[in-house]
Amino acid sequence: MLSDSVKKIKGVGKKVAEDLASMNIHTVEDLLFYLPYRYDIFEIKPLIELIHEDKVTIMGRVANEPSLNFFGKKKSRLFFNVMVENVAVKAVMFNKAFAKKHIKQGDVVTLTGKWDAHRLQITVNKYKVGETQQTDEIQPVYSLKGDLKNHRFRKIMSDALNGYGEEIEERLPQHYLINYKLPIRHEALKIMHFPPNRKALKHARRRFTYEEFLLFQLKIQLLRKLNREATVGQKQDFSLERVQQFKNSLPFSLTNAQDKALKQILNDIQSPYRMNRLLQGDVGSGKTVVAAIALYASITANRQGALMVPTEILAEQHYESLCELYGDSVTIELLTGSIKGKKREKILSALEKNEIDIVIGTHALIQDDVYFHELGLVIIDEQHRFGVKQRRMLRDKGKHADVLFMTATPIPRTLAITAFGDMDVSIIDEMPAGRQEIETYWVKENMLERILDFIQKKIKNGEQAYVICPLIEESDKLDIQNAVDLYEQLATYYPSEIRVGLMHGKLHPNEKDDVMKAFINNQLHVLVSTTVIEVGVNVPNATVMVIYDAERFGLAQLHQLRGRVGRGSLKSYCILIAEPKGMVGKERMRIMTETTDGFFLAEEDLKLRGPGDFFGKKQSGLPEFKVADVVHDYRALETARNDASQILEEELLISDIQYRPLLQYLEEEGVFSLKLD
Repeated sequence: MLSDSVKKIKGVGKKVAEDLASMNIHTVEDLLFYLPYRYDIFEIKPLIELIHEDKVTIMGRVANEPSLNFFGKKKSRLFFNVMVENVAVKAVMFNKAFAKKHIKQGDVVTLTGKWDAHRLQITVNKYKVGETQQTDEIQPVYSLKGDLKNHRFRKIMSDALNGYGEEIEERLPQHYLINYKLPIRHEALKIMHFPPNRKALKHARRRFTYEEFLLFQLKIQLLRKLNREATVGQKQDFSLERVQQFKNSLPFSLTNAQDKALKQILNDIQSPYRMNRLLQGDVGSGKTVVAAIALYASITANRQGALMVPTEILAEQHYESLCELYGDSVTIELLTGSIKGKKREKILSALEKNEIDIVIGTHALIQDDVYFHELGLVIIDEQHRFGVKQRRMLRDKGKHADVLFMTATPIPRTLAITAFGDMDVSIIDEMPAGRQEIETYWVKENMLERILDFIQKKIKNGEQAYVICPLIEESDKLDIQNAVDLYEQLATYYPSEIRVGLMHGKLHPNEKDDVMKAFINNQLHVLVSTTVIEVGVNVPNATVMVIYDAERFGLAQLHQLRGRVGRGSLKSYCILIAEPKGMVGKERMRIMTETTDGFFLAEEDLKLRGPGDFFGKKQSGLPEFKVADVVHDYRALETARNDASQILEEELLISDIQYRPLLQYLEEEGVFSLKLD
């Protein structure tokens, strides 16, 4: 059965099972649906077609015994000649001394690397001993943890598919498979793991893209339908006069975009329907102020407000900023996992007795023993960090609470309403006056020493810096090692009075909090990190953001990282260290240096991403999707949205047995809990 433990698969012993568990793989089904994050393509072309400085793949016979030279600390160079089409091609491999044991004179080898047409030389980064049968071999690459390597993981996957593949049930009704020419589910899954060619992979990917979008659209459209049906007649009569007085008391004026979003939210609060709105605004656009005014409106209607955020640090920062905005006019409390014992009991009691107007917290807000007197407005920040069930649990703490979601992730305007079909969408696309633009520079790695000296000067002025490590998806071990190496390099480079901190994904949440608090309090001057810096964390002194291998990140992610600086009044800088090979990568770097508008960047990303982007590139769609990408696959998203509407309108989930697997999915997700009629 698919629910069997992975330990039942050949080759999965205790250690491998532990590594798989760290990847959230416990059952055979978990394993089978753990998909590659990218595909390396080895397309062998004639020498005459190879382009200078391109990444290429060649196949030939080793003409001489490979020579190995060592230079510097742990550095090596292996070189040999390969006969390709009766031409001697020089092959050079750096820091791969172990390959000398594998590659022998007379062997047929397939080599992938950078091509030098002038020297007839290939600088090899991947090799395979033996003939490559296909002219277009595709190698899946997985994001792995522990000691697992791709070749071993693929063997385990092969055994799992052979033993359990036929048990994978179809989810889509037959007529969708026929109409859209989609492969059946278990065949498509096999192709995703072991693609015979690009065409088959494209079809398999198209199948899972459509499936993911259809499930997503069914879920959000059903939520919207249930939300509307459950909320007739609930209205908050807030005091417009008091809200206006509070707004006028603020030490700044709202932007036109903030005003527009606020009016939409206040109209929802006053309407007889439960609000279900997404507030989308760039980093620093002033979403929190709009949220604060909305919460104040709910308080004037004698209701309570709750703000849920993903981490304790964010909760504390929101608490401090709201206390500053409200002064003594509002009673605010903080409720997080670290608040325990009598203090927690006191807060819970006050909340139930209506002695607290607004509570700010983390997952602690959705515990069973948290009761409100009358919850009027729920605000969930960085909503994608919480599951559907968690969001509903907080909403259901109030009989008829309005719900406002907030996100700083820019999504193209053309996609926002389709992607968030269960919500109304408000967009703040204007920055407050006086906020300094972050200067962004694109440099090569040979500028590193100058960058480090620039950081040192800023630290002497009392400022701080982030340094983001190169990203290695294939291995979290390498990812962390990169961070550790960079941390040690910086700690050695700088004098002892400059304190360098380290943050990576393997740290315990409490350790992450300790490091982040030390940085917020300026006890650390430089923070070396993988990409685990929390969105929304406010460090006004942080003025420099350095991002290694910036070409490995999407525009949206680069923009999010850049948004960690420039939070105060000081001039801020973002330095992208990148040496992109292709035109798209270079264009991305250019766009990053020319604009700080997240929505414009999202639109540009939409234009830049071509059909070939899937190959050799990680997808970066919404968090719910393993395969689908709302930017790349927006036409499939539209099709799925229309199909989902028809399914719900005609009540096919209940009336047609072909739709039972879709119904089962919605029940498992906790969405299908009310009747459709």
